[in-house]
Amino acid sequence: QVQLVESGGGLVQPGGSLRLSCVVSGSIFSNYAMNWYRQVPGKQREWVASITSGGRTNYVDSVKGRFTISRDNAKNTVYLQMNSLKPEDTAVYSCNTYILQAYWGQGTLVIVSS
Repeated sequence: QVQLVESGGGLVQPGGSLRLSCVVSGSIFSNYAMNWYRQVPGKQREWVASITSGGRTNYVDSVKGRFTISRDNAKNTVYLQMNSLKPEDTAVYSCNTYILQAYWGQGTLVIVSS
C-alpha cells in the first residue's frame, strides 16, 4: 500500500519561508514523478510543482522563482521549499504521485498572515 505523509506546514508572516516534506512508503520512490498541489477551501485544487524521476522540475507561474521542489531518493522524500511567501499562498498543500492510480497525502496547512 502506497502512503504519502506531509509535514512542515504552519503559520508564517508574508515574506517568510517554509519547507514542506512528503515521505512516501510502499513503492519504489525513485521510479516515479512527484507533485505538489494546493487547495483553498471552496476552490478547486491547484497544481503547484512537479519533479520527474530524473529530477526535471516544473512550476505553476505564480510560484516560479519563489518555490523549489526537490527529492531525496535515499529518504523517499519530496520537498517543497517556499520562499517569499504571500497571503495568497495560504492553502492546504498535498503531495501526489501516480502509480497505476493516484495517491494523495492528507495535506498540511500553510497560513501566510501577519
